[in-house]
Amino acid sequence: MARVVLQRVLQSLPTLFFLTFLSFGLLHIVPGGPAVIMLGNNATPQLIAQLNRSMGLNKPIYVQYAIWLEHLLHGNLGYAYTQHASVLSLIGENLPRTLILVLTAIVLSHAISIWLGVMQATRNATRRDHAISVGTYFFYCMPVFWLGLMVVSVFAVDLRWFPSGGISNPLSTGSPVADYIDHLFLPVVVLVIGTVAGWTRFVRGSMVETLDQDYIRTARAKGISELRVFYVHALRNSIIPLITLAGMSLPGLFSGALIIEMIFNYPGMGLLFWNAAQQRDFPVLMAVVLMVGVLGILGNLLADLLYAMVDPRIRYS
Repeated sequence: MARVVLQRVLQSLPTLFFLTFLSFGLLHIVPGGPAVIMLGNNATPQLIAQLNRSMGLNKPIYVQYAIWLEHLLHGNLGYAYTQHASVLSLIGENLPRTLILVLTAIVLSHAISIWLGVMQATRNATRRDHAISVGTYFFYCMPVFWLGLMVVSVFAVDLRWFPSGGISNPLSTGSPVADYIDHLFLPVVVLVIGTVAGWTRFVRGSMVETLDQDYIRTARAKGISELRVFYVHALRNSIIPLITLAGMSLPGLFSGALIIEMIFNYPGMGLLFWNAAQQRDFPVLMAVVLMVGVLGILGNLLADLLYAMVDPRIRYS
């Protein structure tokens, strides 16, 4: 198993290299730069050129990329131009918050998707199946930013049940953990709704197909209870497509958190990326792009490993 993991990682390195190289080039050919942001629009060309020279931005792009890659191999992601802090410290401060948001959404999305998908499959072509299908299609087609704005408008502004953003209330006298959960609730709800809408369709389709297999009819002929047929014999094979989907969607969930963190002013990697993009802070942008690429590799690797755990027919040697 260790050899297979190492082989997959080595195979992914060229993809990661191409991703960072392409992103680095695209970021640096966009008009403007950190010098203009830091000095203002009224700065003279001499001052801009001097600051670019001091930050090494006057060198050719391939030379800048080689320097960035060398620093990366030594564990140095650079220094943020506009936030006056190392990129590693910014990631260490914001990454845990995004991980809490994304991992909570993944766990809840899996649980709800499997529950709804099994409910639809076991009641195929009934009114309940059609009602759930209409609901999932509705939320699947709904833009995440619009859903987030509507959730804030209804539950934070009109009803005042939850805070509209941030991660804490400085005036709160209660438990900090409870205050954090209160602020985390709405962002998680928006991320879960957008994810469940698509995943439920995969679970339903896979479950309906599995229930038509010969071994399911054999299990029923042996007198096994329907509950055991559904949740022991059918469900294990039905969630295999969901494992692939979850692994491939891991970087997408991480990227989707960018929009949600902007709407709810949630201080995580998404909000850090947005602020860095506005300020042309190249080291921070490259660090986030690198992390999304690594998440894509880890997601596919995790899906392969979970395949072997769920399906005993798959073995890696």
